[in-house]
Order: sequence, then structure tokens, then C-alpha cells
Amino acid sequence: MTKIRIKIVKNKGFKELKKLYGAFNVSKKAGICLAIGGDGTFVRAAKEFSGPILPIRSNEAGSMGYYSDVSLADMDFIISNIKKGKFVVEKLENKIEISYKGKKYYAVNEALLHNILEEVSFKIYEIKDGKRHGIYPYVMSGDGMIITGSIGSTAYNKSAGGPIILIPNIICLTFLNVDGPYRNPIVIDSSKTIEIEIIKYRGVLRYDNSDIGQLRPGDTFRVRVSAKELRIIRFNDKRESLAKKLDRIIKSKMES
Repeated sequence: MTKIRIKIVKNKGFKELKKLYGAFNVSKKAGICLAIGGDGTFVRAAKEFSGPILPIRSNEAGSMGYYSDVSLADMDFIISNIKKGKFVVEKLENKIEISYKGKKYYAVNEALLHNILEEVSFKIYEIKDGKRHGIYPYVMSGDGMIITGSIGSTAYNKSAGGPIILIPNIICLTFLNVDGPYRNPIVIDSSKTIEIEIIKYRGVLRYDNSDIGQLRPGDTFRVRVSAKELRIIRFNDKRESLAKKLDRIIKSKMES
């Protein structure tokens, strides 16, 4: 019997990997990917692999694993159910597209505009019918902003006081220590394209902890929900509720 071909992305070696290598054909070219570790490993897998991903928690203290319903302790269950085809593939989110200087980048967690030395001043527009329309009638100044969707809402966005988003394919703009009468996050639907223009000082543009480039006054970049889907593998009888996930994450942080 031909073994199922899988790809493995991991943050370190685990003894449970021996079972995977024995049960499956582990290859760079595969139909499914197993991301073993924390949320950072899941994001790396989503960059490397375009097919469905099964996130597996490593159960290390302090490891979030927000999108993992299963852990290394469930390895026998995972192997058995993948072999039997007893899993579902669900669309989790579309990646965020960042356009800058003619190139496109695709973020799983977030795009980030951050100041370098001083504050960075910027203005936000909606692009409609090829024209810019100001969202706010004034310049925002501060440490920058996070642009995220539902996946990244539990990462840096949450730490910065942004909302946890439970619905897919929206864009959330969360501001970082900005001055102005309106500093609350903005939620925008998937049909919108947003353009950010640097007005004063310099900033750095990043996505998922990777640098895109430094921005100077007059530079612009655009963000929107892309057509690139991120799909996840789930087992119906191993689904975690939001309450259970948050309880597990809080306990893990307390133990670290």
C-alpha cells in the first residue's frame, strides 16, 4: 500500500516524529502539511505550503498554538485519522496582500508599519474607482499600525489591544500609540483596498516578521484581502471552542 505523502514543518526535533516517518512518506512535495510547534511554526508553514495544513501543538510551556486543536500527545489519533481520511479541510482565511513598489507580499498574521527612530506620521485612504478617498481627515502620528485579519488578530494585534476577530476575510487596522481624536481599531470589509501614505519621518514596513523596506515621506503601500486561501485540517471530534483555547493559552503562559 502506497504511503500518504506529507510535508513536515517543525520548530525543533521531537521524539514523536519517528512515528510520522514510519507512517507516511515525508516529502517536500506533498498533499498535506503538518506544522509542529507554536503559532510561528504555523505561519512559516503557511508561507512555504499552499495546501491544507494541520497545526500540531508541541505542548511546550508558553507556546500558544491558537489554531491547533491537537497536540503531540494526540499523535496516534492524528496518524490513524489521516490514514483513514477522517478529517475535513476548512478555509480558515485569505492572506493579506501588501503592494509596495510594484511587488506583492502575502501576510498570514499581519502587515506592520512601525517607526524607526522618532514617530512616524501617516494618512489612510480607501481606493475606490481608482481614486483615493480619505478615511480620516487628518494625519495619524505615533509608533505605527498593524494591519491584520482573523488569524493575526490573536498575535501582535491582541498584544497591542486590538480585537480578537472570529470572522474571516476582513481587515483590521490597529494603531500603535498614535495621537489623535480617534485611536480605536478600524474594521474594513474584504472588498476594500486601503492605501497608507507616509507624511513625516521614516517607518519600516514588515509582514509576518519579515522586512519589506524602509518608507520615507511620500512613500505609499496598499493592503487588501487577497485571493490566496489558507486552508486548515480539522478533526470533528477534536475541535476546541474559543473558551477552551483561551483557557489553555492563559494556563500555558502562567507555567512558562
